[in-house]
This record gives sequence, structure tokens and C-alpha cells, in this order.
Amino acid sequence: MPEKTIPILPCRTLPPVLEFYTALGFEVTYQQRSPNPYAVVERGGIELQFFAMKHYEPTGSISTCYVLTDDVDGLYQAFRAGLKAAYGRIPTRGLPRVGPLKDMSYGVRQFLMTDPGGNCIRVGQRTGEDRHHGPAPEETFARALHHASLLADSKGDAAGAAKVVDRVLRLTDETPTRVQLLQLLVLRADIAGRLGDEDAAATALARATALELTEAERDQGRDALTRLEDLLAAPRP
Repeated sequence: MPEKTIPILPCRTLPPVLEFYTALGFEVTYQQRSPNPYAVVERGGIELQFFAMKHYEPTGSISTCYVLTDDVDGLYQAFRAGLKAAYGRIPTRGLPRVGPLKDMSYGVRQFLMTDPGGNCIRVGQRTGEDRHHGPAPEETFARALHHASLLADSKGDAAGAAKVVDRVLRLTDETPTRVQLLQLLVLRADIAGRLGDEDAAATALARATALELTEAERDQGRDALTRLEDLLAAPRP
């Protein structure tokens, strides 16, 4: 048979992790309780394995893996539907959580999800052959979106991403398109939620919701509108 790589990821306890992946449509194909807690989940060609450690801290985890698919949009919608059915909403902060679907500068369309064990699963589809980061856009607002997204998702620097968005939204000599404004406001609300800044999140969400978009603009901003829907449904502390 051809070679196959299978990630083996840590968690504190297995039950919440298995419940999460079951909600996503995975099947638990193996589970043992002794001598060490261990489990396997599978969905189509995706297989993930987990081991439990009593003193493991999920919030400090840096475990990650990448899942390549030829239908990232379909998988994203399927995962969202499963989570809505299981949790009543899409978890957007804390553990577990699912991030927005985005086109990245290095030739993939992807989303990130973090399970209850703190493992970040990146799910993507190649959109180009070049795996290197493309140059940042020259246009002011596209450039800000580019850098803020990388800071928030690739570097985990939510505070730095917030500064980039806030700075460009304060500009008075340039104006974003309505789609760019939607994308910036949704990203700002998302970042504010991660930082626990509820006032900033509410302000950005209100501004994004109030935007009047044409059908063409709604189609262009569909990823941001999907994320807006999820953020609006998220419970407020």
C-alpha cells in the first residue's frame, strides 16, 4: 500500500475530543482505556489519532497538523452544519473553536479549527502551485487585511492584528470599498472576541451588520458574511 502519514495528537481527556470530532462527522474507529487512553477517528480519507495525558494543558498547546482536501468549501459547510446540530451554534472562541474560511497568499483556501485538546487542525485546498507567500497587496485596505489576517491566524498575534485594522479604519484620506469595510469589520470583531474586548466586538459587529450591500458585493464578501453570521450567533459573556 502507499505510504500514509497519521498525526498523533495530545489531549487531557478523550471524551470531549471524541464528541467534537463525532459532531464533525468523524467515526471513532478505535478506543482504548488502558494501559494508556488512546483513540482513532476517521472521516473519508482523514485519520487522526489521540492520546490523553492527565497533566496536559490544552490552552497552551502548539500541536497542529494540515489536512489537504479537494473541496474545502464543502468540508467547511459540513463541519459548520455538524457543529450547529451538536452545539446549537458555531464555536468561534475558546476551546473548541472554528475560524473563518479564507483565501491565503500562499496558494491555499483554508480554515483553522481547534479541538477541545487544543490541537489546531488546518484544513485547506490548493489554489495555486506556488507555496511561497505572494507579495503583500499595494492597495491600502487590501494590504491591511493581508497583514492583519496573517498576524491573527498564522502568528496568533490578535493584539497586533487589532492595531493594524484600527489604524486603517481611522484613515480619513482614503476610503475602503464596502466589501473591504465588511471584511475589516468582521475581522476586527473576530479579533476582539479572542481578546475578550466585548465593546469593540459589539461595535464592529453593529457596523458590519448595518452595511447595505448589492448582490454582487454580497457574493464577493460571502466568506466574511458567513463569519459574521457565526459571530452574531456566538453567546456574549
